[in-house]
Amino acid sequence: MAALWTPSPLLSACLFWPACLALTPPAELPQPHNLPPLQGFNSSDGSLSVDLPMALRVFSVDYHHVQAPFEIVLWIMLASLAKLGFHWSGRVPAVVPESCLLIMVGLLVGGVIYGVRHSAPPTLSADAFFLFLLPPIVLDAGYFLPGRLFFENLGTILWYAVLGTLWNVLGIGLSLYGVCLLAQSSLGDISLLHCLLFGSLIAAVDPVAVLSVFQEMHVNEQLHILVFGESLLNDAVTVVLYKLFESFLRLPSVSGLDVLLGGCRVVVVGLGGLCVGLFFGLVAALTSRFTSRAQVIAPLFVFLYSYLSYLTSEMLHLSGIMAIVTCAVTMKQYVEANVSERSNTSIQYFLKMWSSVSETLIFIFLGVSTIQDVHMWSWPFVCSTLLLCLIWRATGVLLLTAVVNKLRRNVVTFRDQFIIAYGGLRGAICFSLVFLIDDFPKKRLFITTTIVVILFTVFVQGMTIKPLVELLDVKRKKRALPTVSEEIHSRLIDHLLAGIEDVVGYWGQHYWKDKFEHFNRKYLRRFLIREDHQARSSILRVYQELERREQRGDEEAPQLVDPRSHSRPLLPEEMDSIRRILSRNLQNFNNKQTPAYSRHTLHQDSSMDKTRKPLHRHQSLVERHTYNTITHWPQGEDGEFNGSRRVRAGLTRSHTVCSTSPRPVLQDMSVPSASAQTRSVDPKPSAASEDQISPQHQAPEGRAPKKQLSFVLENEKQY
Repeated sequence: MAALWTPSPLLSACLFWPACLALTPPAELPQPHNLPPLQGFNSSDGSLSVDLPMALRVFSVDYHHVQAPFEIVLWIMLASLAKLGFHWSGRVPAVVPESCLLIMVGLLVGGVIYGVRHSAPPTLSADAFFLFLLPPIVLDAGYFLPGRLFFENLGTILWYAVLGTLWNVLGIGLSLYGVCLLAQSSLGDISLLHCLLFGSLIAAVDPVAVLSVFQEMHVNEQLHILVFGESLLNDAVTVVLYKLFESFLRLPSVSGLDVLLGGCRVVVVGLGGLCVGLFFGLVAALTSRFTSRAQVIAPLFVFLYSYLSYLTSEMLHLSGIMAIVTCAVTMKQYVEANVSERSNTSIQYFLKMWSSVSETLIFIFLGVSTIQDVHMWSWPFVCSTLLLCLIWRATGVLLLTAVVNKLRRNVVTFRDQFIIAYGGLRGAICFSLVFLIDDFPKKRLFITTTIVVILFTVFVQGMTIKPLVELLDVKRKKRALPTVSEEIHSRLIDHLLAGIEDVVGYWGQHYWKDKFEHFNRKYLRRFLIREDHQARSSILRVYQELERREQRGDEEAPQLVDPRSHSRPLLPEEMDSIRRILSRNLQNFNNKQTPAYSRHTLHQDSSMDKTRKPLHRHQSLVERHTYNTITHWPQGEDGEFNGSRRVRAGLTRSHTVCSTSPRPVLQDMSVPSASAQTRSVDPKPSAASEDQISPQHQAPEGRAPKKQLSFVLENEKQY
């Protein structure tokens, strides 16, 4: 009986397998590729045999299965904790920029890894930077770009970004080639194209480093948009020039035709990225129109279309930075109008979180990647590069600003020029580009020089630029957001300037802006925004935009302390006095029965109330005497009031001018006897005229004349 209940080896083996696999024949069982052979099974003769019974493991560790995501989460956690500790470190944020502290954390972590493993720590690869870390930062900057300031200063930004970058690249590259010719013993194997290639990557002003420093200083809007816009578009130009010189290096020889084709390629890459971003931005806006029944996934289209525009441009070897910025700027106003407020909040917070994490990781990996064994030092090359970067940027800003100030209404002051030149911070873009250079003997020297320039600009310039801004008394940004009234008046001025440009035949920025607004309102908004979300009133649209801007500003800007909050409350007597003054002034204003001005109904209307006082203008004594002599109107005690009556039938074109002036009681000194005779002979007209004079027109004796609102009629007849 015991033998009958003894399990067979085949049955014992099947008990440790899932039921679904136990039904499968042994020859057909799927075997994992990465797992070691099962212990206790011997299939050399084609049959199963059990050497040892397999035991069920209660606890096991498989780190290789989760190694990649686990390490990514740990790096993100480290970066977030470093950022959190920075903002809770007391007075440190007021002295040291956040980017400097993150780089120091990276240096510390890299040193620990190098000391434990005795090998170089992991570096930030160029593909990981350009495909995963840079797009969120550029998308956040483009989506929340202040459109009005950016497009008003677009010419100056392009002037700095394109011509300024070419100036820096050619100046630094040619100067470094001269240094290499002077130091033939150590730098003689560096060619001109290698110097130009290095100049193109070292001239890249990093928007990540610039944003992290300038957002903490709260400089004025014009200076901030010039520096930020120049650094944003500067990257697109430098990446294009870097790829161009890299292509030249791979050619056996460079001819004049290659240079001409290279210039055409720069234009095609920039305009191609612009067109790709415009296309995906319009498609994203059109897609958001149909998300009313699925608002949960509405924010997803903003991220997908933006990232898709960047990847498509990189696939076509176009400018991905230009594409994602254009896509974000294009779709913003239509997406915000189509999606709900909750979706807008989700987009805002996710973009800020994504860009903040990417920025933190970039600076930490900059510090970690500095601890390496690939460094090569050369005092002439490193010091010359550092000095040339400062000199060529300063001269470029001064020369370009001297030209552009002749065309600008609001000139760029010398203080702003100094901050623009001093704020050229280098960062992860040039660090990632230098690792993409093909191997040659001096590549390690280029890497070392790039790290030195980054650390100098971030630490020295980044830590001293804030004291310099305070020392130079650079104009700061207004913390308060504009009100609806200010925004409406600003748009009114824009319409007036556009009308003036149209009248004089000058096609300026206000003219083209007005044309685009007309095209946008008539075609694009009707096609890209659904009917129930189209604002019928422009004032309502302004209010909604300011409401969203205020919501964003509450999280970004620090809390402001109202200086009036500490003032004492008003006493009851003071409140009663204020109410009395307001009620009296309002009553006096309501008692005025001056007819409103209309150029269509200016002539005397027969149906007009006879009790209303006619419009009058101030006259000199000679004019009043001449006019009274002709009309023979009686003069009362108030000679000015009665003498100012005129026949309005002969007026053809006139205007009313609102003025506030004291109204003293003047007496016509040129006809004293006539006035006296009139008063003595016929007292009734005087009494009647005195009755017609309101108390507001009488100046009591011993009291200063009151200021009152009067409408002055100016006749513009051609004599």
